[in-house]
Amino acid sequence: MAQQPAAKAAPQSPAGAQGGRVFHHPPDYPPRPPSSPAEVAQGTQLFEANCSFCHGSDARGGETGPNLVRAQVVLDDQHGELITPIVQNGISGKGMPKFDLSASDIAAIASFLHSLPLADRGAATKLDILVGNANVGQAYFNQHCTRCHSVTGDLAGIGAKYDPKTLQNLIVSGRARGFGFHHQGSIPPTTVTVILPSGETVTGKLDHLSAFVVGLTVADGTYRSFLRNGAVPKVVVHDPLQWHIDMLSKWDDTDIHNLTSYLVTLK
Repeated sequence: MAQQPAAKAAPQSPAGAQGGRVFHHPPDYPPRPPSSPAEVAQGTQLFEANCSFCHGSDARGGETGPNLVRAQVVLDDQHGELITPIVQNGISGKGMPKFDLSASDIAAIASFLHSLPLADRGAATKLDILVGNANVGQAYFNQHCTRCHSVTGDLAGIGAKYDPKTLQNLIVSGRARGFGFHHQGSIPPTTVTVILPSGETVTGKLDHLSAFVVGLTVADGTYRSFLRNGAVPKVVVHDPLQWHIDMLSKWDDTDIHNLTSYLVTLK
């Protein structure tokens, strides 16, 4: 009788296996071309402005969005090609809205996600958030934030509603529609004014904006769109959360830490 070949030993579970699910080791990921520091920096700002309010400022999950650094689609993605359709189309039924971001912007976001160290992907981030001065944070709030916010109004009891990390994410993004700083329906939609060469102006809710076309819905519900050729027609966007976006390049860690330390006292 022919001798049967010896049975192969069962492979050992890799160190990244948790609960029966296997997370690949870094060598199993496809090699990616390196991203430039400028692209990673751009992706960091885009992520903070558009994604951090759901997925957390460190991309490890937030109030409503999952951890992205461990998401298989991010691990398999090379330079945004797998992430782009998800961002531009959204995921119906899972709370993932679609975003009007270009493929190059999403590629920059992908570069930021890919820049996060693989060795840290399996562990949750443990940060000491409350390292600021609450009194200084209160002074900063009174000087810069009371135009839109009130500690007895929209932010009443905010410190009891959210943990410090979530509060910090809300400060950075300002785009927590439906929870946190901006409650559902409290923010007017982003609007746009189109100034035609004839001098006519058309204003309405912004529906679409690209380098080639701008689309908007005017007050009577009519949808209008205009082809763009450089700066013609002139397009002026009015984003009620623009202040938060502008501050991304101006805030420093001390401001954020102080403001967070103050907001957690609002029980």
